[in-house]
Amino acid sequence: MMPQPPATRVCSHCDGFPVVHVTTGSVTPDGRRRTLPASCPACKGTGTRTVTAVLVRAGK
Repeated sequence: MMPQPPATRVCSHCDGFPVVHVTTGSVTPDGRRRTLPASCPACKGTGTRTVTAVLVRAGK
């Protein structure tokens, strides 16, 4: 039996949009807005979370 890679799922905190750009309110000399990137703290900017293994007790 081949080992399976860990299952990944979309991060529940950012819904798969891990990095957003927030405008600062100021404008560059050529007219563009200045923005700052903000990464999701839960998934650290990857957009996915690994599924943790759960120990199940079966039987007595």
